[in-house]
Amino acid sequence: MPDRAFSPVISLLTVAAVWDAHLGAQLRDLGLTTRKYGLLAHIEATPGISFSELARRSQITVQSAHTAVQTLVADGLVADATKHAGAASDLRVTERGSEVLQAAEQRLAALDAGLASGAPALATALEGLHERPFGLASE
Repeated sequence: MPDRAFSPVISLLTVAAVWDAHLGAQLRDLGLTTRKYGLLAHIEATPGISFSELARRSQITVQSAHTAVQTLVADGLVADATKHAGAASDLRVTERGSEVLQAAEQRLAALDAGLASGAPALATALEGLHERPFGLASE
């Protein structure tokens, strides 16, 4: 097999997969996945958020957002006060959802501390990148 040049993209994807697996393991007993955690956090940050906005923020399709939110509702983590099909959504985190989210955030903070202590330069370099990605052509 020929030697391949170092790829920062492949390295970042590998590191991301490893840390995603660690986060997934920490969230599992709370009934969350990484995606569900993100959706729950977005709903708590913006009560009444629309499915379209939730999908945009999560970089998933609206259909995927609907499916995931249905699961969060069934699990008692989110309430959907939408009155009828076609009406604007009114998604809100339930009290149980807030408790689960708080526990998830504590576990995430411990993982963040582990990454920051193990790779401080990487942690610093990553700061702010999820809010302002770079290097990709505008879509």
